[in-house]
Amino acid sequence: MDKLRAIQLFVRLADLGSFTRVAEQVNSSKSMISKEIGRLESDLGARLLHRSTRNVQLTHVGEGYLQRAREILSKLDDADSFVQDLQQNLRGKLKINAPMALGITDLSSLFADFMLAHPEIELDIHLGDESIDLVEQGFDLGFRASSKPIDSNYVGRPLTRFTYRVCASPSYLEQHPTIMLPKDLKDHNCFIYSYFQGKNVWPIEDGVAIKGSLRVNNTQFMMESIKKGLGLGFIPDFICQQAIDSGQVVEVLAEAKKPMLTLYALYPVRYFVPAKVVQCIEYLEQWFANKNMLDV
Repeated sequence: MDKLRAIQLFVRLADLGSFTRVAEQVNSSKSMISKEIGRLESDLGARLLHRSTRNVQLTHVGEGYLQRAREILSKLDDADSFVQDLQQNLRGKLKINAPMALGITDLSSLFADFMLAHPEIELDIHLGDESIDLVEQGFDLGFRASSKPIDSNYVGRPLTRFTYRVCASPSYLEQHPTIMLPKDLKDHNCFIYSYFQGKNVWPIEDGVAIKGSLRVNNTQFMMESIKKGLGLGFIPDFICQQAIDSGQVVEVLAEAKKPMLTLYALYPVRYFVPAKVVQCIEYLEQWFANKNMLDV
């Protein structure tokens, strides 16, 4: 017995209510359809239908089986669509959420390259550091940079890793007490990133409580105040590395233990992930892999 065909015939029979109409649609005989449904019932060990000369009615078991059979066939259709989509050029709209600073730095170059490679994709990108529900807001894909495990409601694909650096301008360091140990930070003006999970504790070594005259929800804004010699910041390297390389700021406590920051591509947990999302993530993974090789 071809069980998949039998299930398909059973669902069609439930929809049409007639062996004759099913036979006409699938170009078969009424008796052959009846035999295949009978084999399915024998295989299951349960009656799915009440047959009469005029119509067909589902049994209680048949109603439950129908619901589950529809789910099976729907997932098969999704699987077929997924493969077919992969064979075609990437097209359609992708709605993406990303952190502000990362969107303006690395991700701006990444998605410019992505659009060149896939000109039929339409990007709708929203930049912001606040935590949002991707499903509720209708996003296909989101980015989160985190040193902690991600929300289990999402699938997280790690793309690359960053480090944190404690930064200050040379002029600030000349005018303030020397910083030799993490505990020395308590005597300094340490800026606070509003969305940082540790709040007023920087995760350096065992953690150090800090205070400062600036609290802001954007690290690039914070970097400008650091460059002006107003205080220190605990900054991801994708924000501060260029300023360090140019000498505008200096890294302190470079040898102190700090967490790594992983950038994840997130998408909602679901059975069928659109091909455009899968291919976009694969592109991102390769883009960061190539970038990391060049940076070595």
